[in-house]
Amino acid sequence: MFKNRFWLTLALSVPVVYFSPMVGHILGYMAPMFPGSAWIPPVLGTVIFFYGGLPFLKGGWQELKTRRPGMMLLIAMAITVAFAASWVTSLGIGGFDLDFWWELALLVAIMLLGHWIEMRALGSAQGALDALAALLPDEAERVTDAGTETVPVSELREGDIVLVRSGARMPADGTVVDGQAEFDESMITGESKTVPRGPGDAVVAGTVATDNSVRVQVTAVGDNTALAGIQRLVAEAQASSSRAQALADRAAAFLFYFAAGAGVITFIIWTLLGSVPEAVTRTVTVLVIACPHALGLAIPLVIAISTEQAARAGVLIKNRMALERMRTIGVVLFDKTGTLTTGEPDLKDIATVPGEDADALLALAAAVEADSEHPVARAIVRAARERNLSIPQATGFSSLTGRGVRATVNGRTVHVGGPALLREVGATEPEDLAGSTSTWMGRGAAVLHVIDGHHVLGAVSLEDSIRPESRQAVAALQNRGVKVAMVTGDARQVAQAVAEDLHIDEVFAEVLPADKDKKVAELQARGLKVAMVGDGVNDSPALARAEVGIAIGAGTDVAMESAGVVLAGNDPRAVLSMVDLSRASYRKMWQNLIWATGYNVLSVPLAAGVLAFAGVVLSPAAGAVLMSVSTIVVALNAQLLRRVKLNPSQVR
Repeated sequence: MFKNRFWLTLALSVPVVYFSPMVGHILGYMAPMFPGSAWIPPVLGTVIFFYGGLPFLKGGWQELKTRRPGMMLLIAMAITVAFAASWVTSLGIGGFDLDFWWELALLVAIMLLGHWIEMRALGSAQGALDALAALLPDEAERVTDAGTETVPVSELREGDIVLVRSGARMPADGTVVDGQAEFDESMITGESKTVPRGPGDAVVAGTVATDNSVRVQVTAVGDNTALAGIQRLVAEAQASSSRAQALADRAAAFLFYFAAGAGVITFIIWTLLGSVPEAVTRTVTVLVIACPHALGLAIPLVIAISTEQAARAGVLIKNRMALERMRTIGVVLFDKTGTLTTGEPDLKDIATVPGEDADALLALAAAVEADSEHPVARAIVRAARERNLSIPQATGFSSLTGRGVRATVNGRTVHVGGPALLREVGATEPEDLAGSTSTWMGRGAAVLHVIDGHHVLGAVSLEDSIRPESRQAVAALQNRGVKVAMVTGDARQVAQAVAEDLHIDEVFAEVLPADKDKKVAELQARGLKVAMVGDGVNDSPALARAEVGIAIGAGTDVAMESAGVVLAGNDPRAVLSMVDLSRASYRKMWQNLIWATGYNVLSVPLAAGVLAFAGVVLSPAAGAVLMSVSTIVVALNAQLLRRVKLNPSQVR
C-alpha cells in the first residue's frame, strides 16, 4: 500500500515542484506560463494530500483518539496545515504568502517512502506457521481390507492404519504395527542420526521413513499432533515477543508536543504584538517545518542500508527489531547439531585388535558399507577415500535394520554394526578394544564393530564433527562481552565434550523439543537478552521466543520463517557480523535522530520569530530549504554505514 501510493505521489510531485513559484524563485528559473498553469500545484497537491496523505491522516486520527501522539499525528498535522495554508494563498484570501504545495508534495512522498522501507523490513509470523504445515504430506495411503487407498490427510481418523513407504513422510502421529525402518526425525528433534522404529514404537507426523516401508496406526491427527503442538508454541512465542516502539516514534511524540506548544505560543505572542497576519504566517511556518522530513527517514534509511550490507555478508535481516536488539544481547544460545557442528557423522577414531592394521580395517568396513545410503555408511566410505585406501569389492550386501549391515568381502562374511549386532552374531568384544570403545561411548560417540564371522577385528567411532568456524565464533563473541550457551537433545556427555572443546559458558543437554523454548525463557528470567541460533523445526519456538532469532540458512524453512535473521550459509561466525552491524547501525540511528530533532528544536524557535528583535526571522522559503538540507544530511550519514566491514572470515 505504501509502495503504490509512493510511486503515484512521486509522479504527481514532479509537476507540483516544477510549477511552484517558490521553487522557481529559489533555483532561479521561470516555469512556462499558460492558461491554467497556476492551478497545477493546487489541483495535483490536493490529489496528493487526499491520496498519498490518507494513511497519515488516518493514523494521526487514531493516535489522537488514543491520546498517544507520534509520527503519524505529527505528519498529519503538518500536511493539513500546509494544505489549508496553501489553498488560502492560492485563492488569494487575506493576502498571505504561504505557498507550501511543493513542500506538501515532497513531504508526503518522503514519508511514504520511509514507511514503505520500514514495512518491507518487517518479518511475517504467518510464514513460519505455513512452513510448518507444509511438512505434512497432502495425501496418505490408508490400509483397507482390499489393499490400500489414497486419501487426503484431512480424512484420516484415529485408529486408521496407514502405509508409509520408504522416503515418505508420516501423515500423522502414530504407532508402528508392522515392519521396521530407520526414521529421519531431524525436522522434529534437530538431530542428524536416524533412529530405528519397529512394532510398538511411536512415530511423529512429518518424520521420514528412510529405508523400509512400515504400517502405522494413527493415534493423533490435525491439531492433536506433535507438529501442531510446535505450531502453537511458535504462534505463542511470536505473540509474546513485544515489538518495542521505534525510536523515531518516541522522538516524534516529543516533537509533536514541542511543535504544538510552539505554535500556540507563537500565535498568542504575535497577536498580542498587534500583528494577526504575521501571527498566522509565523504559526503556519512553525507547524509545517516541524514535520520530520529527516526524522521520517532517519530510521528506515539506516535499516535499509544495514539490510543491504548484511546481505552482502550472508545475513538476511527479516525483522527490523532484530537489528536494533542484537546490540543488547547478553547471551547467544546455539543449537548444537547443524549449527556448531556439521550435523553429519564423521569418522573420529579407529581401534584394532593386535595384528590388525587400522587402514585395512577401515577399507574392509568401507567395502561392507559401500552399498548403503545410511549417513554412517557414507561417513566410513568418505573417510576411506580421503585416506586414498583401496576399497575391496563386496557382494551380497544386506541391511540389518537397527543393528548394522552385512556383506561378503573376498569370501569372508563381514558384519559392521553396534552392540545389538555383537549379540546377534554371538561375538564378544575383546578386552584390547574395551578401553577405547568405553572412552568413545563416554563422550557420546557412535561405536561400530567390524566382525569377521564371530571374531571382532576392531571398532570405529563416529561423531558429529565440530565446524572449524565455531571456535572462532565462540571466542569472538566472548571477546565482545557476550556469553555463549548451547542447547541440544544429545546426551549430556556428548554435549559436554563439545562444550569443553569450544569453551562454551553454559550447556543445556538432553533437552526435549518443547523445552528448547523453555530454556530461552529460563535465560530471559535471569535478566539476559537472548539470541537463539538454530536450524530445525524444534528450534522454531525458541527462535521466535528469543529477543533475536537467527536461523542457519541450511536449516528448515520453518526455522528460517520463525527467525528475525537468517544466515545464508552455515558459518556461525556470521553472528558476529550481526553484532557489529547492530552496534554500528544503532550509532547511526542516534546520530540521525539527534540531527533530525536538533534541526527542529533550533529551526522552530527561529520560525516562531524569537530573534525577530534582532532582524533574524526564518521565512517559510528558508525553512523549507533547511528541511530539505536536513534530509540530505541524514541520507548521507546513513550511507557511511557502507564502510562497516562484515567479513566472517576476518572475524576477531
